[in-house]
Amino acid sequence: MKIAVIGSEGQIAHYLQVRGRAHGLSVFSAGRPEVDLTRPQTVGEFLDRVEPDLVVNAAAYTAVDKAENDSEHAFLVNATGAGEVARLCSQINRPLVHISTDYVFDGSSRTPYVETDAVLPLSVYGASKAAGEMAVRRALVENIIIRTAWVYGAHGGNFVKTMLRLGAERPELGVVDDQRGSPTSALDLADAILQIAPRLVANSDAALWGTYHLTGATETTWHGFAAEIFRQASVRGAIVPRLKAIKTAEYPTPARRPAYSGLDNTRFVSTFGFGLPDWRASLASCMSELMPVSFTEKVA
Repeated sequence: MKIAVIGSEGQIAHYLQVRGRAHGLSVFSAGRPEVDLTRPQTVGEFLDRVEPDLVVNAAAYTAVDKAENDSEHAFLVNATGAGEVARLCSQINRPLVHISTDYVFDGSSRTPYVETDAVLPLSVYGASKAAGEMAVRRALVENIIIRTAWVYGAHGGNFVKTMLRLGAERPELGVVDDQRGSPTSALDLADAILQIAPRLVANSDAALWGTYHLTGATETTWHGFAAEIFRQASVRGAIVPRLKAIKTAEYPTPARRPAYSGLDNTRFVSTFGFGLPDWRASLASCMSELMPVSFTEKVA
């Protein structure tokens, strides 16, 4: 089975490449400038070359704050580009897995969002991703849209790596404690996509297609996430900063973030028979990749 991954430098795209062989799948990925969502012909050329059984769109405009003043480009990539990928998949009669985000919601819920909840994005980024979902649905029936949240990994830019970098530079860090969600390992997401890939290619059941939520198990705040990052870093011998819990209002950003990003994973678990691990366990794997030498090993 051949999988074509659009995007090569992002966190999920990286692990799809790394983990493909372990799942017995051939993964071919390409990103800019070779394949660019703002130039649909490059996507078509890539798909013609690979002749995939399944396509994964893991490319996106993800600069959340920058998007507030760059809305045209954000929509060109996340909405128009996503729709073009789906249209091309329809032309070659191949299913598509499209990655989306918790930012399509406004965060006002007090319980985990389900797939049928109304979207109400607070930011340009969120609006562009919501528009991308609609474009995918319009262009292709055989689509799987995976909404996820708080993605991290040893590759690419993310909260874990930012905390470790800032923690090495400063004695104290203030981290927001009034935004809540589920940290999600990019490696876990990639493994999940690869695990369901054979079923997506073989399945003719219309009920399979549609939107799914998929995040790491259990919730925390950004402050709680940071505390666990530094706890695990400390075990590995790092000198860690003091953490101060702050409110969102104390750390203003150009783009508004959802105060609550809990996503209900029930539909994915019931359909495919598995979910993702607790984020703390997956974080330990990520930390082992980022900090492979433990304090004990250093002393020895």
